[in-house]
This record gives sequence, C-alpha cells and structure tokens, in this order.
Amino acid sequence: MACNIRNGFVLFIVFLLISFTFFSQEGTSNITESIHGNFQIDGQYYIEDSTIGAPKVPEKFLSNVFGNINYIKGDFSAGIRYEAYNNVRQGFDARYKGQGIVNKFARYKTDLLDITIGNIYEQFGSGLMFRTYCEPGLLYDNSLDGIRLISNPKKGITLKGLAGKQRYFFENGPGIIRGFDGEINVNELFDSLFGNKKTKIIFGSSLVSKYQSDLDPNLNLPQNVATYGGRINLIRDAFNFSTEYAYKINDPSADNKFSYKSGEVIFTSISYAIKGLSFLLQLKRVDNMSFRSDRNEGLQSLLINFLPATTKPHTYSMLALNPYATQLKGEIGLMGEIQYKIKKGSLLGGKYGTELTFNFSQANGLNQIPVKDTLTAMTFYKTNYNDIGEGYYHDFYIEINKKFSKEWKATFAYSNQFYNRNIIQFGTANEGYQSLVSNIGVVDISYKYKSTGSIRLELQGLFADEQDMITNSNLVGKGNWATALLEWTPNGNWFVAIFDQYNYGNPESSSRIHYYLGTFGYNKGSNRISLSYGKQSAGIFCVGGVCRTVPASNGLTISITSSF
Repeated sequence: MACNIRNGFVLFIVFLLISFTFFSQEGTSNITESIHGNFQIDGQYYIEDSTIGAPKVPEKFLSNVFGNINYIKGDFSAGIRYEAYNNVRQGFDARYKGQGIVNKFARYKTDLLDITIGNIYEQFGSGLMFRTYCEPGLLYDNSLDGIRLISNPKKGITLKGLAGKQRYFFENGPGIIRGFDGEINVNELFDSLFGNKKTKIIFGSSLVSKYQSDLDPNLNLPQNVATYGGRINLIRDAFNFSTEYAYKINDPSADNKFSYKSGEVIFTSISYAIKGLSFLLQLKRVDNMSFRSDRNEGLQSLLINFLPATTKPHTYSMLALNPYATQLKGEIGLMGEIQYKIKKGSLLGGKYGTELTFNFSQANGLNQIPVKDTLTAMTFYKTNYNDIGEGYYHDFYIEINKKFSKEWKATFAYSNQFYNRNIIQFGTANEGYQSLVSNIGVVDISYKYKSTGSIRLELQGLFADEQDMITNSNLVGKGNWATALLEWTPNGNWFVAIFDQYNYGNPESSSRIHYYLGTFGYNKGSNRISLSYGKQSAGIFCVGGVCRTVPASNGLTISITSSF
C-alpha cells in the first residue's frame, strides 16, 4: 500500500513539474499565480470510563490529520492532500490506518475544454446517478481517481465525461465507473428567441455505468450495471421547480440481498421566495437505488450516487440525537417548509420583526411483494406507486427567531419526532424494538454586551414517551434528556463554553449520568485552536445525509484548523 502511494506521488510530482515548466515558458508576466491550502488536526486523549461505556484505548492518544495544498497559475491548477491516522480516532472506520498522499489532481481549463486527471469531485444533476464529494468531519471521501473532461462547445451547452475508480480508504475500489452528462440551458442556447424571457428552462440527462467482475460461484451476476435518466429545472422570478428521474438496471448486491429487481428514483423540489416569505416542498420516491462500485460493500463505502434525505438537518444536539438518513432499499419521503417574517412595528413583530419557521417531514417504506422466477430461480420483488408502507420517521418542527433589542435576541424551537429504530438503525423490521417518539424543546438566548463580546445560554430538553423506554425488558430509548450550554465570547478571538448533557430520565438509575464538557479556544483570521475536556455520550452523528456512529468517550480533545 505504501509503495503504491509513493509511486503515485512521484509520478504526480513529475507531471506537475513538467506542467509547471511548460506553462511558465509559454505564459506571460500578467498571468496570476497563487498557492493556497488548509490543514486540520483533530486529536483525543482517551480515559477509560465504565460508567458511560467508554472503552480502554491502548494507544491513549488518537488523531486524524489532513492537509491540502493547491497551486494555480493561469488556466492550470494542481493539488495534493496528505492524510495521517496514527491511529484513527474512535468512531471512525479502523481501515483508515496509516498515512500518505491520498488525493492528487492536475487540471487545465480553456474556453472549449476543461481536463482533470487524478482525484475528481463531480455531481450530475442532484446526484441521484453520480456524486463524489468529501466530508472531512466524517472521514467520507468517495472521489473518482481517473479523468474528467468538460466542454462547452456552444453557449448554453455543457458536456461532461469521466472514467475511473473510487477511493477506498488508502486504495481504490474494484469497480470501474464511466459516466456522461449533458445539460442545455434553453435561454442561453436560443438567446435570440428566449434570452429575454422571464422563464428560464434547463434540461439535463445522465448515463453512468459500473463494471465489476463476476466471481460468485453460485449466482450469475451482471458485470455491467448502468443507470440513466433526465432532469428539468424551471425558474421564473421567485419560483423554482426542478425534478429528476433515474432508472437502474438490476444490480444484485449485499444491500438488496442479491435481488434482481431494477431500481428507480424520482426527486422533485418546488420553492418560492420573496421578501418576508418563502416556502419549500420536496418529494422523493426511492426503490432499490443502492449503487456502489463494489456490490459486496455496505454502510457508506464506495457509493456512486447520492440520495438526499427529505428531512430537516438539525444543529442543536437534542434535535439531532436521532437523525435520519435515506434508506437505500426504498422509501417515500416528503418535506415542506414555510418561513415568514412578521413585519416590524406590528403587535407580534415588535421593533425588529419576528421570524417564524414551520417544517414537516415524513418518510415511509415501500411495501415489497416477493416474486420468484421459477425458470431462473432469481429473486425479485415488486412495488406499487400507490402502496405506501410503514412509517420510518417524521419531524414536526416550529422555530421562532426574535430580536428584542440591539443587545438581546433569542431562538425558540419545538419538535415532535417519530423514529423507527428497527429500520433506521438495524435495517430490518424484525428486531423487536419499539419506535421512539419524543418532544423536544430548545431555548437559545444571546446577550451582546459590546461589539465583540457576547454571552449565550442554550437550554434543551428531550421528553420521550414512557412506553418507548422499555419493551420486553430490552432497553429501547434512553428516556428524558436535558442539555445546558453557557458560552462566553469576551472578544473577537477567545471563546469559553461549559456544557452538560444529563440523561435524567434513563429507565436504569445507574445510567442517569451527567456528561460534562468544557471547551475554550482562540480564533484569529483563518486559524482556530480549541481544547475540550469531558464526556461524550454515544450516538449517531450526521452531516449532509452521511452518518456515523459516535461511541461514548471521556478525555481531552484538541482541534487545530488553519487555511492560507
């Protein structure tokens, strides 16, 4: 592994030097040139704590480190990312072990062609067929190691083509991915006819395929699997409508228990926004749309596409305690949100106005009817568009933002959540756990006593239904929670915070624990240093629809970020 990384790095540096020499000779003195990048270090010293289930860590100190360096000169750019895990922190996949150059690219862009070799991040449409991206906080990176070409042969037309293999920890996955995407902006293409029209029309279509050898001695597995579809986006003033459909041929995998059923997904979004009022409506139907470059992988590994969750992303800890992620095997989801600002000077608006947010999201499964082909012994299932299955998740959310004076402002939030633990956490309806129902309240008050100084108090409570706490002597929910945070920012650089999360309603009295945590840090420009000491409860942490399990821990954490 280290040899492959080293050889790849040497080849890349040689290419970079040749390219740099060429462009330096051909360029002129007025071509802009820059180097920029960023670094991040997250380390933790672990203390064994049996009361919260924090395990003993032999190394005591674990760290995640990465750094990006990018070079730009005129139409040419290149970059590398170095990552080091010695060893990786608790809660992350242990296959992130070691260090090396894991990301490298070189790119040359002209008016006609945009060519990139190396690790590529790209998205076709809304990502239903293809999306590669990186989320450092979750150690998620499914970049495509290969080549990408983008061309604009005519104003209003964008063509994209790519091929390669996905990153798989410190190596590449076995599957080969090839993709093509085309997009037409009707108003730009036919400028003389539609250039001045208020309604903007954009069409797009994609085709993505993967190749993986069939080495299964018992099944006849398709080696080439393709997904294809189209999209349309209509924009008129404050109104925006977009919809996308994708179809995938049969792709037996570990995700669908090697079913030969084809897959499909449709995702629609409608929004409208004017001063003081906006609304958003999203609808989604997913049926067997797991698409990986390795049919035997699971969790978040080697996903080719991205299926957005039609649920509200939360930042407050109690609201995000039971997060939801799209179920790849199938679901129907919807989300609606209205934001309204009560006018200044009115009875409810007061001097500064009042902002209201109402959000509702719902996710249900699909009723899958098993089918077996007696001639081939292949297993299938069928679904109907008008047949909605059991509930997976719902979230009814209200938020009020109010500024009382130049010094005081507050946020008040309430959420009622339903969480099908059998499906969301264990992937099957047969685990025997009761679904969780909770009512959550948040009060967040800030006092700004000077231009660079403020104090913020955050209070949260999660109240679980009693019947959800224990079922058949199995601990299901953890009962009621209370959270308090006091944060002080004395100036524009320093910050101090104390945090307590208390599981006071846990059905087991020995587990009614205070999770105390203290944090202080320093900010200056693009640099940030923070130190934290205390306990962290076990749970699930999600960013952008990608989730990971966070184990209980106790100890000292340091985080350093810097960019230039």
